[in-house]
Formats: sequence, structure tokens, C-alpha cells
Amino acid sequence: MAEAAANTIIMNAEETDARMPVTEGSIEELRAERKLKLAAALRVFGRFGFDEGVAGHITVRDPEHLDHFWVNPMGRSFKQMCVSDLLRVDHEGKVVEGKGLLNGAAFTIHSQIHMALPHVVSAAHSHSLYGKSWSTLGRLLDPLTQDACAFFEDHVVFDDFNGPVLDNSEGERIAAALGEHKAAILQNHGLLTVGETVDEAAWWFITMERSCQAQLLAEAAGSPKSIPRDFALHTREIVGSKLAGWFQFQPIFDVIMAEQPDLAN
Repeated sequence: MAEAAANTIIMNAEETDARMPVTEGSIEELRAERKLKLAAALRVFGRFGFDEGVAGHITVRDPEHLDHFWVNPMGRSFKQMCVSDLLRVDHEGKVVEGKGLLNGAAFTIHSQIHMALPHVVSAAHSHSLYGKSWSTLGRLLDPLTQDACAFFEDHVVFDDFNGPVLDNSEGERIAAALGEHKAAILQNHGLLTVGETVDEAAWWFITMERSCQAQLLAEAAGSPKSIPRDFALHTREIVGSKLAGWFQFQPIFDVIMAEQPDLAN
């Protein structure tokens, strides 16, 4: 139902010549697509100010070695990330392709998510300002806006903060708490989003960060009114579908590629 609703919104993809997610092709083609989207998403996160020092990471599962994932190296700015900078890492924490430092927290969180949740192809996490501010409240987002409805009854709060995530057991608990949901609020830490494509995971992070900002502003101004549950669920079917998440990222990808084509190097 969700995919049908999303298709209605974007019209008929074939008739409008709209692009669709890449699901077919050789291993090399699929890998190149995922790596390009990963580097682009990292540049976008840098553009939007989601970077802070060496914190933050986005990963994508390798299409051939399903127990390996690609990730940004620690210490390389999001704003300067290129395809050639990316690391391929196995679930034991060994860098099997690429040169650079592996972020310990990136491995601990993402390896456990990719290991426990085979439907997750990509995951995104950073210490964005409004996400980490909202995370200190230990609350789910309310369905205050159409955009926030994408997360209605489809995100969780992980309230077990023990400092930087460097222990596999904490990564396992995050993955277990996340389950089939598209996002988690890591209490006193920040946001985590996942998807079946880099595009989807990146868009959920972008719009969740904005939804945190909107709710913080609304509550600072007064007592915001939530959207009734039935309408929030119906809205989620449209704006919160996998296809909608993928499609929303496409104009952002187009802009970053046009302005910073060197990211493909």
C-alpha cells in the first residue's frame, strides 16, 4: 500500500521518465553506484553541517560480499570525501580495501546493524545539532508536521547511553532496538537512520534532523497540536515509504554532483 501511494504521488515513473532505484546490473555496476551515492551523501552531510570533528559515518553494504560494508575513513572531512577515499570493512573490523583509519564507533554500530538486519543496506549516523539536542529529551518525535509523519510509529528511542559506542554488545543492543524501524534516537547521542539504499538512509536522516528542529521550535513557542493517529498513519504510507525516501534524495544528489563532480574521483 505504501509503495502504491508513493507511486501515485510521483505519477507513473516510466511515463514521466523518472529515475528509479538501481537494483539490476553487474556486481561492479552495483558497487560503483553504491559507492558514488555514499560519497555524495557524505558531501551532502558536510554541506548541511552534520559533521563535527571526526564524528559521524554512513555505510553501505557491499553487493557481492554481504558481510562487508563501505564506510568513510575517520579524519577525512565529509566536505572533501571522494569515492576513492572509502573503506571496505568486514564484520571482524578488518579493512580489506582502501587506505585510512577505521572509526571504532562506526564499526561497532554499523557492523552489528548490517549483521543483525539483512534488510538494511545503508545506515547513517552523525552528531547533528538538532538531532543530538532532541535526543537529550529521551522522547519519540510527535507527528506535528507532514514530514514528521514519516517516522510515526516507525522509530525508537535507545536510552542506554554508556559513552562512545566502542563495545560490540552496545552495537548489538542498538540493532535489536532498531529492528524493522527506519530510525532510532540514540539518547544523549544523536540520530541513526537506515534504508535499502544510501539515498533512503540519507534522506531519512536529513528530514529527521529537520523534524527535530521543527518540534524544538514549536515547543519553545507554545503547545503544538499533533496530527491525529489515523491521519498520521495515512500520511506515513505516502511520505514514509521506501520509494518516497529514495526519490526525495534525488534532487539533492543532482545538485551535489553538479556542484562538486570531483567527489566521483
